[in-house]
Amino acid sequence: MQEQFAADAMDGGVPQMQDAGMDARGRAAQEQLPSNLRPFLWGPPRASGYLRKEKPGVDMATSVEAKQAIVSEVAEVAKTAQSAVAAEYRGLTVAEMTKLRVSAREAGVYVRVVKNTLARRAISGTSFECMKGSLKGPLVLAFSREDPGAAARIVKGFAKEHEKLVTVALSIGGELYPASDLDRLASLPTLTDARTTLVRALSAPMTKLVRTLAEPAAMLARTLKARSEQPQQ
Repeated sequence: MQEQFAADAMDGGVPQMQDAGMDARGRAAQEQLPSNLRPFLWGPPRASGYLRKEKPGVDMATSVEAKQAIVSEVAEVAKTAQSAVAAEYRGLTVAEMTKLRVSAREAGVYVRVVKNTLARRAISGTSFECMKGSLKGPLVLAFSREDPGAAARIVKGFAKEHEKLVTVALSIGGELYPASDLDRLASLPTLTDARTTLVRALSAPMTKLVRTLAEPAAMLARTLKARSEQPQQ
């Protein structure tokens, strides 16, 4: 009977499963149901209504594949990200979330709303695995792709105008930090500033060295010039 039931479901037909307990009222309700709605039923009619049919196996497979794709995408970002911020977005509108995504994208920050179960799987084996215990409630994850403080600056700036965005936890260098350290992370220099500072630090001693090495030659040139300008005896 179960095999025939499955076959009927696959064919899009209505499973005709007899139930000794089904009364005349249930059978009448079954006959009155519009034909275009019958494929969405599962099991025998009941006096109080009908049971919905579970999604076909192909839909379930698609759902699993979609979840796997999300996990893979977030995991790939987490592998190379510099830092991450988890923030609760409860109460924000779709328009506000869209605005957050746009600002993040312009700053080189990856932002994604992910179910916590999927997020935990995605960050497993990465430097952000320490955040697993903090992933509770409706959260949005922000990953800094290049600038370590970029994600923190985006979340901090957006929260000033939208207080419903509340930081829960943050991580950098494989360490977990509380939400109270958001300002410290946001104050880190940008990648451009860091590069400029590094270049200055490296170029200053090099310039001094070049001047030191060039000084004897300069002194010799000045001495020779001075002697050439002296009157001949």
